[in-house]
Amino acid sequence: MHNKNNALRVVASLALVFSGAALAAPPAEQQRFDDFWSPGKPDASLCRSPLMVGTPLGLPRCMQASNVLRHLQSLQDIASLNDGNRASGLPGYQASVDYVRTQLERAGYQVQVQAFPFLAFYPTGPGVLNALAPQQQSYVWEEDFTYLEQSDPGTVSGQVVPVDVALGAGNTSTSGCEAEDFAGFPAGAIALIQRGTCPFGQKASLAAEAGAAGVVIFNQGDTEDRKGLMGATLGADYAGGIPVLFATYDNGAAWVQTEGLQLSITVDVIREQTETYNVLAETRRGNPDNVVMVGAHLDSVSEGPGINDNGSGSAALLEMATLMSKAHPLNKVRFAWWGAEESGLVGSTHYVTQLPDEEKQRIKAYLNVDMIGSPNFVNFIYDGDGSDFGLQGPPGSAAIERLLRAYFDLRNQPSEGTEIDFRSDYAQFFDDGIAFGGLFTGAEDVKSEEQAQRYGGAAGQAFDPCYHNECDNLSNISNEALELHGDALAFATSWLSLSTKAIDDEIAAAASAEQGMRSLRTQQVQEKSRWGHWIR
Repeated sequence: MHNKNNALRVVASLALVFSGAALAAPPAEQQRFDDFWSPGKPDASLCRSPLMVGTPLGLPRCMQASNVLRHLQSLQDIASLNDGNRASGLPGYQASVDYVRTQLERAGYQVQVQAFPFLAFYPTGPGVLNALAPQQQSYVWEEDFTYLEQSDPGTVSGQVVPVDVALGAGNTSTSGCEAEDFAGFPAGAIALIQRGTCPFGQKASLAAEAGAAGVVIFNQGDTEDRKGLMGATLGADYAGGIPVLFATYDNGAAWVQTEGLQLSITVDVIREQTETYNVLAETRRGNPDNVVMVGAHLDSVSEGPGINDNGSGSAALLEMATLMSKAHPLNKVRFAWWGAEESGLVGSTHYVTQLPDEEKQRIKAYLNVDMIGSPNFVNFIYDGDGSDFGLQGPPGSAAIERLLRAYFDLRNQPSEGTEIDFRSDYAQFFDDGIAFGGLFTGAEDVKSEEQAQRYGGAAGQAFDPCYHNECDNLSNISNEALELHGDALAFATSWLSLSTKAIDDEIAAAASAEQGMRSLRTQQVQEKSRWGHWIR
C-alpha cells in the first residue's frame, strides 16, 4: 500500500508539473522520482511487462545506460572493421543498417529499409596545395587548407587569378557571386575567390563556367572569427566539374598580393551518385492516425566511428524500441534511423517530402535525438516555444519542450534551451509544420563558466572535443549524460504514446487564432469593398 501511495503521489506531481501549475515538484516528490529512476538495474522480468515498459514511470526505469552501451560497442566494432567509420555510402554504414534491422526483427518488429538516392562524398586521401612560382612552397593539409565538401576530384596547376576580392577587417566581400566578376578570366587558370555574401557552390559554379581549371576559396577575414578553416560544402547540386579547396584568410590575402603566383592543387575524393538507406519500424499497437515519431541519424562522418555523433542517439533509440515492443501504446510510435544526415539531412528530408499529405497529417509529433552522450555535456532541449532564441517551432512544439523540461525538473537536474538551427533531422518536419522537440548534449561549441557551474565539467572546452573526429569512440561518451537523456527520451516518448492532448490543444489554439486572423482579414476586405463603392 505504501508503494502504491508513493506511485500515486508521483503521478500527481508529474501531471502538476507538466500542466504548468507548478515549476517543479517539491523536494520530497523529487526524491520519490529518484526512487523510480535510480540507475540501479531493475529486475529483468519486470522490464518484460507491458505495464512496466508502457508508462512514463516504468519505461525510463528499464532504460539502462549499460544496455545502450552494448549497442554502442557493436557500432564501435562495426567501425573498427570498416576503415574506422560508419559513413553513408560506405561499408560501415551498411553494416550499421544490418545491425539495427537484425535487433529490431529479434524484438518482433516488421522493419522497412527505405532506399533513397544519395550523392556520396568522402575523402580518400589528404589534399595537396603547392606554390610553383614565383617561389616554391608546400602548404599544410588541415592547417592551411582543407576540402570543400562536394568538390569534384582532380589535380590541376595554373596561374592564380584573384576574383573581385576585398581585403581587410570589416570588408564586405561579394567575391565570385556574379558572372561579371569573371569578365576576362583566362581559361585554364585557378580562381582565387573570397568567402562572402553568396553560397560557395555559386562561386565555384560561376568560376567553372568562366573556364577555371580549379578554385581556391579563402575565408573572408572581415572579423577575427572568419579567418581560419571551416567545414563547408558546395552543396549536392554543385555541377562545376572542377576541384575546389578552402584556405585560411591569411594565406588567401598573401596570395592575392603575390604577382606571378602559380599553384598546384589536388583533391583526392570520391563523389558519386549512389543510394543509401533509412531504417523504420513502428509499434504493432496504437492509433495509426495519431503517430508519434522518434528519430536519430545512424551515419557517422568519414573521419571517425561516430559513437557520440550519433551512435549515442541511435543506440538509445534502439534500446527504447526493443523495450517498447512489449508495450500497449494508445498512439502508434514510429522509430526512424536516418541515413546521410552528415551529408545534409538527406535521409530524413527524403522521408518527409515523399510522404503524401494525409500521411504527414497523421504524424502528431517528431522527437529528435542527436548526440546525447557528450563528455562535457549540457542538458539541452530544443527551444520549441521560442522563448530563448526567438524562433518558435510549429504548433505543439512548445508542449514538447515543456514535457522534456518537466522531466529534468522532476529529476532535479538543470536544463536549458538550444537554438533551432536546422542542423539535424527535425528540419524537414519543421518545414512541413509538424510539432517537434528533442534532446542534445552539445557538439563543437564551448562550455561557458556559468554552464560549468550548473552541470560540472570544464569551462572553455568544447561540449564534445572529438566532434567529427577520429577520437569519437567509446571513450568519448559520458555515461551520466547517456543515462539521463536516455531516460528523458523514454519518459517523453511513453507519455506521448499514451496522450498527445497537450499537443492537440496547442494545435487547436493555433488553428483558432489563424481562423480568427482569416475572419479579420475577410472583414477588412469586405469593409474596404463596401466603402470603396461610395468612394468611387
